[in-house]
Amino acid sequence: MAARFSKASIEALAHAKMIGVRAGTAHKYTGVWVVVVEGRVFVRSWNDKRTGWFRAFLDEPAGSIQFADVERKVRATPTRSQRLQDAVSAAYGEKYDTRASQKWVRGFAQPKRAVNTLELTPR
Repeated sequence: MAARFSKASIEALAHAKMIGVRAGTAHKYTGVWVVVVEGRVFVRSWNDKRTGWFRAFLDEPAGSIQFADVERKVRATPTRSQRLQDAVSAAYGEKYDTRASQKWVRGFAQPKRAVNTLELTPR
């Protein structure tokens, strides 16, 4: 059974508009949007650049996140389930509901970006 974040961490992540993610230990933290779906933590990359954080996590799934003045070690796992990818897209739309966010929410829902979804679990 995969490790799970505590209820307090899930609550903090559900309310965080932005968290820092870092694959491995050599990269800098990058600010990303985060959503919680079914009590699980997900992030999605806008692109799949060779030098980006998403690809770094694919190459080295161990990393860390920063949120609510906490740094936690995590493992990133690609989300292959279409059902979960759709649920994450919907969660982005619900959480990031300002007019300025809508361009990004629509972009995140596109299939070419939905496949860039990672689930984060504590390690």
